[in-house]
Amino acid sequence: MSDDVEVQVLPWAADAAEDAAMAAGQVQSSEVLYWQARAQRVAHAHAGGSTVLHHWAPAQSNGLAPLVLFHGGSGSWTHWVRSIGPLLEAGNDVWAIDLPGFGASDVPPGVVDADGMLPTLADVLQTLFPLQAVRLVGFSFGGMTAGMLTAAYPHLVQQLVVVGAPGIGLTSKHPFRLKGWRHLADPREQLRNHVFNLGELMLHDRTLIDRNTVALHVANVQRDQLPRRRISSTDVLVRALAQVECPVAAIYGACDALYPGTLDEVERLMATHARDWQGMQRIAGAGHWVQYEAPEAFHAALLPLLAA
Repeated sequence: MSDDVEVQVLPWAADAAEDAAMAAGQVQSSEVLYWQARAQRVAHAHAGGSTVLHHWAPAQSNGLAPLVLFHGGSGSWTHWVRSIGPLLEAGNDVWAIDLPGFGASDVPPGVVDADGMLPTLADVLQTLFPLQAVRLVGFSFGGMTAGMLTAAYPHLVQQLVVVGAPGIGLTSKHPFRLKGWRHLADPREQLRNHVFNLGELMLHDRTLIDRNTVALHVANVQRDQLPRRRISSTDVLVRALAQVECPVAAIYGACDALYPGTLDEVERLMATHARDWQGMQRIAGAGHWVQYEAPEAFHAALLPLLAA
């Protein structure tokens, strides 16, 4: 984004008290509140506290393995808020995890990045699903983490779908720049920077950045306990895919800010390294947070993969 399109006016009416609450992460999206009220909350204990999951059971099961969702960096299960309904309607048993150090989940001792949380996540899956491997879908940082987990613990995962995942090794080409917000005293200035960051990285169509989207995003970034993570800028996912034994597929927004003009290279690297490659699908007009920005097109791509 160039300097001449800086965010000056927030896309909702000013309310000083509500803006202060939102900037503090105390306001939540109506979509999140809807699905949160319908979820079973499960806490899995570990040395540093617990890892929290949200579970939704379908009215009629499709008989397939449990579906586990990993969210993106500085996020929580709410990154998947527009996926819960379509996944349930298709008969999936849906589990959305708050990765260690994000959302409501605590940080296990010594964990500073994705590689350190793998044993905790493996223990969660082994405990909750002792008799069967799961289908695993990971978005962004969660896609990279899911790939590493599947490589390290192949008996736990029967299918892997990565969505907008980093860890490809092409990050030096990123053109976006994000703005800091923690140092700002004025809540509306903080919120303007959050809107800017959503437009820079997460959503291609900036007109979709409304109050609900900002509230969801701020509630997540306020709870990020792992600010020093760095391995997403390496090729760690590509290297992990070479060790993954189950089927692997990918979905990216065609306008993903992580890989402008380089999705062909991302696809080539994945196809070259993954043993059982099922292909990459690109969602036209969508950015990085593709499942939120273009939910209908995204689920039209995802659901057949999961049912295969």
